[in-house]
Amino acid sequence: MQVDLNADVAESPDDLALLDVVTSANVCCGAYAGGIDLMLAACTRAVERGVAIGAQVGYADPEGFGRRAQDPDTDELIESLREQIDLLAEIADSVGGHVAYVKPHGALYNTVVTDEAQATALVEAVAPYGLPLLGLPGAASLRIAAADGMPVVTEGFTDRAYLPDGTLVPRSEPGAVHDDLATVVAQAVRLAPQVDSLCVHGDSPGALDLARAVRAGLEDAGHTLRSFA
Repeated sequence: MQVDLNADVAESPDDLALLDVVTSANVCCGAYAGGIDLMLAACTRAVERGVAIGAQVGYADPEGFGRRAQDPDTDELIESLREQIDLLAEIADSVGGHVAYVKPHGALYNTVVTDEAQATALVEAVAPYGLPLLGLPGAASLRIAAADGMPVVTEGFTDRAYLPDGTLVPRSEPGAVHDDLATVVAQAVRLAPQVDSLCVHGDSPGALDLARAVRAGLEDAGHTLRSFA
C-alpha cells in the first residue's frame, strides 16, 4: 500500500520543517502568502531531501490568505495562475529541482470542486505544462482535466472535517480543523486507501507534530510513504 503525504509550505518560515517529514511539498507561489525567499528556501530543502515540488496556486489575495471567495475575470485568473507556476519553475530549476504537479489553494481549491467556469480556467492554466492536478475526489476540476487527458491526483485531508457529501466543512464553522493527534492519525489511516495523496496543512496548530504522527501512523498501518510525482 503506497500513499503520498503532502503539506503546504513556504507560507511562513515556520512550515519549512515539514519538508523533513512529507513526500511532496505544495509550495506557495507568493500570490496569497510567502514570497521569493521562502520559495527558494523551500525548493532548496525539498531537493536536498528528495521531496517532490508542487506549485500551490491561488487567488492573489494576501489580505485574506487566499481563503476568501473570488469571482475573477477568466483570462486574468489563467494569467495569474500561469505566472505563479512559471515563477516557481524558475526558482526550482535554479536549485536543481522541477515543478512536478499543481494544487490549487484555499478558496480556489474549494471553488473548483463545483464551479465549472473556474474549474475550466484552472485546467486551461495548467494544461500547457502537462503536470498532474491535485484535487478533491469528484471535483469538477479533476473531471474536466481527466477528460482533457491530463493526469489527476485525488487528495484527502488528515486535519479537516468533512461534510456528508465529501466536501470540506467551511473553516468558518466550529470543528472544521482537527488538532487532536489521535483524530488526525485515525482519519489519515481511514482515507489512505481511498486517495492518492494525504495533506497536512502547514498552518494548522502543531502542524509538525501532526505530520510526524500521521507519517508514523500510516507506516504502522502498513503504508509506504512515497510521492506520486
